[in-house]
Amino acid sequence: MGTGGDQPVGTTGTVPSEPTQVESSRRGLIPVGQEIDVRLQSSLSSKTATVEQRFETTTVVDLRQGDEVLVPAGSTIRGVVSAVEPAGRVDRSGELRLTFDQLEAGGRDYQIRGMATQAFESRGIREEAGTVGTAGAVGAIVGGILGGLKGAIIGAAVGSGGVIAATEGTDVELPAGTIIRVRLDSPVQLR
Repeated sequence: MGTGGDQPVGTTGTVPSEPTQVESSRRGLIPVGQEIDVRLQSSLSSKTATVEQRFETTTVVDLRQGDEVLVPAGSTIRGVVSAVEPAGRVDRSGELRLTFDQLEAGGRDYQIRGMATQAFESRGIREEAGTVGTAGAVGAIVGGILGGLKGAIIGAAVGSGGVIAATEGTDVELPAGTIIRVRLDSPVQLR
């Protein structure tokens, strides 16, 4: 999890059920520190993941600036496993460090820099398939989808630097459908 007294995050907080507002006076600018909730499209495990392994997520709710949708629900955010430690035989918990580097919104690709700050368990993609419908409908019905969340991932916590660590001496298991809160560490100017 971190050293020097870092407190884990990810054990509290809520997942938005309505569009997230961007607080920026500059049109189309997503500022440093903006948080975006994304849904993991495939499972990740500290037991099997490899460094530089790519993965995809999709945004859970619209990201808006006033009345304008900057990043629609269902947009793709791509990431990479930047570090992995499988659980050891003697009291060592598994760890995954996830970083995010690409945003695809409105048919354009943007370079981003972001890290995981929280992870929430969900019922999974298959159980929610009937609820979700099409990607365009996600924003309108996301409250019902997120109602199926169990809260922070049981047995894992997110520490400084985006490290997701198992808390029970086991491997980190993030099933497809897990909601990950991503904090942007660089501004993104959308065109």
